[in-house]
Formats: sequence, C-alpha cells, structure tokens
Amino acid sequence: MSLTSTATLDEAIAEPVTSTKTRVLIVEDHPITRQGFKALINQQLNLMVCGETDSASEALELIPKLAPDLAVIDVSLKTSSGLELAKTLRERSPALPILIVSMHDEALFAERALRAGALGYVMKHEAGDKITTAIQHVLRGELYLSPKMKERVLHRFVSKKNEGIVFAMDTLSTREMEVFQLIGNGYSTRQIAEQLNLSSKTIDSYREHLKLKLGLETGADLMRHAIQFVRSEALTAAPASN
Repeated sequence: MSLTSTATLDEAIAEPVTSTKTRVLIVEDHPITRQGFKALINQQLNLMVCGETDSASEALELIPKLAPDLAVIDVSLKTSSGLELAKTLRERSPALPILIVSMHDEALFAERALRAGALGYVMKHEAGDKITTAIQHVLRGELYLSPKMKERVLHRFVSKKNEGIVFAMDTLSTREMEVFQLIGNGYSTRQIAEQLNLSSKTIDSYREHLKLKLGLETGADLMRHAIQFVRSEALTAAPASN
C-alpha cells in the first residue's frame, strides 16, 4: 500500500481531531514533491498535513477517516486523473475545498480543474508563497488562479470567442490534451511518442480519437486546429502592450 501519513493510518484514524489547525490532505504521486508540499504546509501557523497518498482510490478512503479541511491534488496520478478525483469528491464531499497543483500548463488545465470542482489551480514551479497563498484563498471559499489565467477566463466569459472548440476540448482526456498540445507545437508522431514514452501506434490512435471528438476529417485538419488552439492560448496569455 502506497499510502503514507503523518502517522500510520490506524493511528490517524484513532487520533481525535483536536488541533485548531486547518487539516490538509495531499494527493501527489511524486514522493519528493509530496514531502516538499508537506514541509511547506506544516510551516504555516494555521495549517497541518493530516495525511498524504499517491492514489485517488486511497484518497477516497482517507477523506471520511481523516476529515481534512482541504485537499491538495495533483492533476496526474499514477493510476488515474486528479481531475476525475475532483469530480468524484464534488459528488461525495461537496463541502471539501480542492486546490489542484500541476506541472501542466495552466492554459490547458486550469479551466478544466474549475469545471471538475476545484476552487483553484497553481503550477508546481511557482514559489512557495504562491502555493500557500492559493491554499489560503481556497480555504476562504475564493477562486484562485494566476493573474494571466484570471484575465483569460474573464476574456472568454465576456467575448465567448472559440466557444465551439472550447466545448469540444472539454471532452478530451488529460492524455488527449497532452497529445493535442504537442501536435499544435509541431511535434511529429515519433517525437510525441518519445516525449510521452508511448508507442507511435498509440499516438496514431490518439490522433484518431482527437479527430472523432473534435469532429475533424483529416490529419491536416487536426494539425491546423491544434496549431490555432496553441496560438490562441499564447496570444491570450501574452501581456497587453502599452
């Protein structure tokens, strides 16, 4: 069992919840990153890590036992998606605030995280104070996104540009999104396979799934839409010139 916690699981269950600190559960499949988050959170005067795990299934077992006040969840877990876990938690524990953390570009996943039920999204490369700020915002019931991402979400809400493609993109899995972004960045099938440690045949299958889900007929159509999507994301993320 890969679950770890501040004590053994049995001890954590038996121990009464008497601390006045806010209890945080970490769901992250990289041990070093998980320990880094744990140290960062435990340094805060009002926070403590009550448990940690690297899988969605174990997180679902821990939550009713440890009664966390917040779940910090990685997008990519070993056997499942953190976004799928967030959706499940929204149904099972709707009062539990969720902060998504990820190495993936916020342009591709932040809005999906919010739709899945998270209150915030922060990238792992951000400084520690940004991560703790995100935690404090989410605990107050406030949305937390980077300033660039807030601007992008507001822009889409007001202008409703690319509404069709955004809706279609919402149907893609995390891996399909990764392949789509790499296509848009000009990677060949072989390069994508090497980047994601998959076979070229598997990438070809993802291309076919992408065409089907996005309503596209040819590989050229897929490449054109992927390039347009990546470019539109880059333009939206670019700071406005004076």
